[in-house]
This record gives sequence, structure tokens and C-alpha cells, in this order.
Amino acid sequence: MFYNFRNRFSVLLTVFIAAISLFASACSSSDSSSSSASSGSASSSETSSSAEKLSIVVTTNILGDVIENTVGDLFDVETIMPSGADPHVFQASAQQVNQMMEADLLVVNGANFEEGLVDVIAAAKSDGVMIFEAIDFVEAIESDGHDDHDDHDEEGHDDHDDHDEEGHDDHDHGGIDPHFFTDPARMADVVEGFTAYLAENFPAIDQDSLLASSNAYLGELNSLDAEVEQTLSSIPEESRELITNHAVFAYFADRYDFEVLGSIIPSSSTLDNASAKDINDLVSVIRDENVSAIFADASSSGTLAEVLAGEAGDIQVVSLFTESLGEAGSAGSTYIDMIRTNAELIAGGLSN
Repeated sequence: MFYNFRNRFSVLLTVFIAAISLFASACSSSDSSSSSASSGSASSSETSSSAEKLSIVVTTNILGDVIENTVGDLFDVETIMPSGADPHVFQASAQQVNQMMEADLLVVNGANFEEGLVDVIAAAKSDGVMIFEAIDFVEAIESDGHDDHDDHDEEGHDDHDDHDEEGHDDHDHGGIDPHFFTDPARMADVVEGFTAYLAENFPAIDQDSLLASSNAYLGELNSLDAEVEQTLSSIPEESRELITNHAVFAYFADRYDFEVLGSIIPSSSTLDNASAKDINDLVSVIRDENVSAIFADASSSGTLAEVLAGEAGDIQVVSLFTESLGEAGSAGSTYIDMIRTNAELIAGGLSN
């Protein structure tokens, strides 16, 4: 009997010890899991924090595409102007203004190209936002037209004069033509300058990745420049003359040996107007020079171009991507597509 009791006691004791061991093991496992989870959470938080990218906000969609291709995935790039926007009249929303004011870097075309954003850009600069002005990195061309926009200022934009005096004394672009981007070689100069600017001002980024991305895109731009020259070679020398909707192709003409005979709006801004005398003078030029095409802007009204064509007679109106990229899927949805398409359309219009 004592033997049976001892056996039963031994079994109960073994079960009890096993239960205690399992409980201790479970607690240890729980603590370990909790500790591991806590450690993993902290590690994840640190990774997320370290992976957070700096922001670059770009005013125009043309520069937005170029900047994205230059930096790859090193920065978060946000573009303010949508495809098809006329940069001379575009007005930013409150949310977009906030984006510009909070950017780690704001990229602008410069030379008062973004006329509706002049005051926002000035405010951002006053608040200490770092600003890269693309026009400062190219060999600029003086405008022949009304780049000071005297008539435009008289109609309600005199505050631009005050803005220039208060915030841009060191960047007074006066009569500089802002349309450098019609020349891909000058755009390549901007990419080189921008790459050096980032390396100097954001030394913590992966410099090797930046150079790899930038050099790859520079290669594309250089190839594009050669391709455009080849495309335009079909145009006879006596036909390398341009009539445009407004003064936008001076840099293109300088690069590829064209002459700009005139513009319907004799200014680098679409905000100015053409007079009856301007139209009549251009009709005479078209007839005297036997011009075969008028080149209009896809991002602004082509009414004046159609009026001029009607007055001049047998002449075609060709719409180009001049100051804005086209919609996604169009022939001008990227900067490289835009330049290539324009060259093909110009060659077709002037080779006839």
C-alpha cells in the first residue's frame, strides 16, 4: 500500500514539475518575444526614419521631368504645374504654395518665367527656402521683346517691381529670355550645374548614385542634341526661318542655326498682346520670305496664329510643345519626347 502511495506521489510530483517547467518556459518565451518585438519595432522605426527622403519641389513640368531623371530615387520630387499648363499665367493652389514653402529645395526656371508664382518664390526665399534657379547655369540670351512687361504691369502687376527690389536684387534677370529649355545642350548645362549643386549642399546623399543617375541622363541629352541636329539637316538653309506664336525659340535658333523672323506676340510672355500692326507686318514678312509654316504653342491659344495664317494665305499652322509637356502618352509627355517631336514637326513644316 505504501508502495502504491509512493508511486502515485511520484507521478503527481513529476506532473507538477513538468507544469512548472512549461510555465517558466512560456514566460521566458513571452518575454523573449516581447523583447524581440520591441527591438524589431525600434529597428523598423530607425530604418523608416533613415529612409525618409528630402523633398525637391519644382515649378514647371519640363524641369520636373528633368530633375526626376537627374536624381533618380534619391529625393522625393514634386512638380507644381500640370501637363499643358501655361507657366506665364499659372496660379498655385494654397496646398501647392505650402509645398513650395516647406520644400528642402525649390527648383525654378527663373528670369520671371513663372509669372504667376513670382511672389510665392520671393516669399519662399525670404523664409530661407533653398532655391536653385536654372537660368543661372546657362549662357543666357537677351530678349528683344517686351520682357519688362510694361503694359502688363500697368494693368495690375506693378507689385512685381516691388518684389524685384525687395527680394531679387541679386537675381535681376531684366530682359533675359527664359526659354533656355528649347536647347537640349543648355539643358545639359543645367543638369551638370544641378548635380554639382546637390553634391555641395546635400553631402549626406549617396554621391555615387547621384553621379550615376545624372551621367546616364546627360548621355541621353547629348544623344538627343545630335539627333535633333540630324533631323533638322533636311531643312534647306534658305528655309531655316521661324515665325512663332510668341518669342520662345531664340535658344533653339541659336543652337541649330535658324533665324527667328518674327513672333505674333513680340514678347517672351503669353500675357502680352499682338497689335493689328504686328499682324500686318508679319503677313508682309511671310510673303516676302515665302515662309511655309507658323509655329504655335500647344499650351496656349492658337487663335492669333490661325488669324495670321488666314491673312497670309497658303501657309500651315503647326502646334509645338513649347512651354509645357504634353499629357501622359502624348508625343511630348517627357522633355526628351518634347524636343524630339518639335524637331520633327519643324523639319516637316519647313521642308515642304
